[in-house]
Amino acid sequence: MLKPQLAASRESHATGSPARLSVRALPLAAGVALYALACSGAMAAQAVRHAQFDSQKAAPAAQQGAPANAPVASAARIIQSGDVTRLSFTLSASVSVRAFVLASPARVIVDLPETVFAFDPPEAQKPAPPPARRHGRKGVAGKAAPSSASLIASYRFGRLAPGKSRVVIDLTQAARIVQAVTETDADGVRLVVDLVRTDAASFAAAVASARSLASPAPEAAKAGPAPHPAPARSAKPVIIIDPGHGGVDAGAQVAGKPAEKDIVFEFARALGRRLEGEGRFAVHMTRNEDVFVPLAERVRIARAADAQLFISIHADTLNGGNVSGATVYTVSDRASDAEAARLAEKENLSDSAAGFETGEESAEVSDILFDLTRRETRAYSHVFARTLVSVWKQAAGLNKNPQRSAGFKVLKAPDVPSVLLELGYLSSQKDAALLTAPEWREKTAAAVAKSINAFFDMRAGARGTAAGAGPESGLEGFAATLGKAPGEAARSGGN
Repeated sequence: MLKPQLAASRESHATGSPARLSVRALPLAAGVALYALACSGAMAAQAVRHAQFDSQKAAPAAQQGAPANAPVASAARIIQSGDVTRLSFTLSASVSVRAFVLASPARVIVDLPETVFAFDPPEAQKPAPPPARRHGRKGVAGKAAPSSASLIASYRFGRLAPGKSRVVIDLTQAARIVQAVTETDADGVRLVVDLVRTDAASFAAAVASARSLASPAPEAAKAGPAPHPAPARSAKPVIIIDPGHGGVDAGAQVAGKPAEKDIVFEFARALGRRLEGEGRFAVHMTRNEDVFVPLAERVRIARAADAQLFISIHADTLNGGNVSGATVYTVSDRASDAEAARLAEKENLSDSAAGFETGEESAEVSDILFDLTRRETRAYSHVFARTLVSVWKQAAGLNKNPQRSAGFKVLKAPDVPSVLLELGYLSSQKDAALLTAPEWREKTAAAVAKSINAFFDMRAGARGTAAGAGPESGLEGFAATLGKAPGEAARSGGN
């Protein structure tokens, strides 16, 4: 059995938990509940389970979960004046600001109370020409320097956690924060961040200072949002659905289309509704709203919930629009191909994109029991990936190489079978149109649900075989039910 092998180890790691899917006191939920009372048996139960997801309809990304009185940012611009690079946000009200620098890569992080960013992230993040009159502090406005003089390579913003928002500024070189404040004058309220060049030693000292001031301890700078309370264990198989990215980390973006974080969130909810409606599984999501969840926390959520399957949902972009179709990834120590390696490297930078220090991964436990469990987990992951590919192709298009592997951090739970489902590519016009189509979403979510059911049916069949036939036990029997050589199923390397 997979789970008992690391039961003691899991208890010591169960520090996070999923956001539970619950019926909220909304008119929609109430209506469904009344309908459920009028129904009988399975129909009533299914109606209530659907309410768990339908009552959580996502608000527009800019407003989701924000307090009614939250400040609103309506525009942003970069202004270059001499040696000073300014990033300015137009606000509806003054806010408190905390700004600091991080290295690897060089970034400026600006934390503020939860703010509604009522505009899309910029497509071209180059310095804007100066306004006709002075803008903010004396000496800041003036003739814009060439783009190459700007200290800002790009920037992004969004909700970090309930009550908190964040702006992340990617630097072209080491920089010093001159000021990060809100200013009010006749033109209104602005959040301004002024930067000037600095030397490497001074920048390193500023990074060290930011770490030392972190509260309550230096590790807080790495920790991200606080973990959720541990969920109640379930007698049903637990499925964790992980909508990739979120909050300040928008993921892939293409002009005129929703951000990746919003596309995958809607897909995750569609899949969750379907699974909940079946009543066979206990379903949790790593996020139920537009917030950022660090990669390690997503893994802890799965382990704390004693999950039997973890599915991370993504939708990437590629240079050129000639690549399309879904791809299913599993974890491996060596990437199956260059494209899988590129995607893993990109996805593993999610924490950095949200303004956290990633640090080095801690060394994994090296003992026989751990290694056997991890190998079995990876084999189950591989089998589910094959099942998902087989079912998906009956409903929608696949990439020409639909099953790959690489070192994805989010798939590294040693005792939870895990896959990353790339729904398609936003850089493909065909895929982008499908990814935002409700009919396609429901059809493909149904395919994923079907593959999950098939996977657990096969595992149950393998356990039954194992109970009555000694040699064909555990993974051996499971692989045999798929018509695959046991030795091949147990390999955890690339595809």
